[in-house]
Amino acid sequence: MNEYMKKAKEQAQEGMRKQEGGPFGAVIVDKEGNVIAQANNQVLKNVDPTAHAEIQAIRMACQKLGIYDLSEYTLYTSCEPCPMCLSAIIWANIKKIYFGCDKKDAAQIGFRDDMIYEYFSGNNQEILKAEPMDHDECLEVFKEYEANGGIIY
Repeated sequence: MNEYMKKAKEQAQEGMRKQEGGPFGAVIVDKEGNVIAQANNQVLKNVDPTAHAEIQAIRMACQKLGIYDLSEYTLYTSCEPCPMCLSAIIWANIKKIYFGCDKKDAAQIGFRDDMIYEYFSGNNQEILKAEPMDHDECLEVFKEYEANGGIIY
């Protein structure tokens, strides 16, 4: 077994056994093979639905390194990232991930990633009602950010 995937699996087991969250673990590694961050799902422990292993590892790596761009790093995760984690991975500019289990495996034990993919495809709009409101007033903040040379990340 790959040493980094083994660490991700161990993180998943540890967090699951401590009842911190679901059976998910993640590890971020630099080009030299140094482990920068490793984390498990802590949704239950932190009472935070965003505390997935991948996001926890991204947060830890960014804080440790003092950067928000992880394009030079690789992520190993015990399961294919959910849509939220996939978005976070893309926002962090991570270019390469490896995953163990896939979303079908996660669905078989009750995790509901498919619901989000259905929403994105327009097939189940009952999940969330989203309506625009006060566009022009909110756009003023965007214009100010742009005018002041706000950093785009």
